[in-house]
Amino acid sequence: MTDLTGFWASWELFRDAALAGTFAGAILGALGVYVLIRRMVFLSAALSQAASLGVAAAFWAQIQGAPPWLATPTLGALGGTLLATALAGIPDRASRRDGLLGAIYLVGAAGTLAIGTKIVQEVQDIESLLFGSGVAVLPEDFHTIAWLALALGVIQLWLHRGLLHVSLDRDGARVQRLPVRFLDLVLVLSLAAAVSVSTRLLGALPVFAFMVLPALAALDLAQNPTQALLLSALLGAAAGLGGYWLAYAASLPVGAAQTLVAALLVAITRAGRALADRALAWRAHQQHDRLQHNAHEHGPDCGHEAVAHDDHLDYLVDGHLHHPHDGHCDDHGHQ
Repeated sequence: MTDLTGFWASWELFRDAALAGTFAGAILGALGVYVLIRRMVFLSAALSQAASLGVAAAFWAQIQGAPPWLATPTLGALGGTLLATALAGIPDRASRRDGLLGAIYLVGAAGTLAIGTKIVQEVQDIESLLFGSGVAVLPEDFHTIAWLALALGVIQLWLHRGLLHVSLDRDGARVQRLPVRFLDLVLVLSLAAAVSVSTRLLGALPVFAFMVLPALAALDLAQNPTQALLLSALLGAAAGLGGYWLAYAASLPVGAAQTLVAALLVAITRAGRALADRALAWRAHQQHDRLQHNAHEHGPDCGHEAVAHDDHLDYLVDGHLHHPHDGHCDDHGHQ
């Protein structure tokens, strides 16, 4: 509680950074549902590394004399993710896409490290690009991610049914004459925008975590995909903000703390789902036994051994004493 009190007491110092992580976690969490449904988990890793390479390339271009308004880190990240999505051919579902995504991931990581040896930045170095920093967020950066999250949220409210339909049943969506290619393009551009801006601010590690872990937890809890979108956004926001508190309390890197909080949410939901499934199975078993017991009429010729119990007769069934009366059967325990 002392750490939590200190965290809120210092809120003004890192408000923009913490809220930027919250908005990024929310929008990436929602988009992550499509990533999991379409089985494109490696895509999110590849895009985040491509965005890192774009940011590093923008820094290097500035050192080489490129105009600052042209070689901005945000534009570099966006260019990297757009190039990666174009190469991956997401809408066409290329048969070798997984291998190509692996190549994009490796080139992005290796290229970022290679360029990192040639540049020196005071605020955001290559290690923060790969593993996440999230502490040097300017007010204008926060406004960028906030407006982007709002815009992508509006798009989700407008098109989420179509996007889910295409993700779950592509052939059925074509039969119903949905604009499949348009919806694919919307999803690709949404991913590119969210990943590029978030990677620029937070780093590749938490961006990858936000696109996978909250959606994994939400799909465990939700009754339908629409609920999963909302739950994943909420869990992503919680991981984004909770990661800052954990980083403050335990003196951890922000990106690593956000990833650990998201992983903890998955562990909690998985454990809760397992306990709920066990409880439902136990109740179903009890109900089945009760129906079986009540359907059977005990008597002298029913085939079960009669056992004297207090002032009545019970019948021994699989080690249990059953007492029939008033049209049903009570279980009086083990014999």
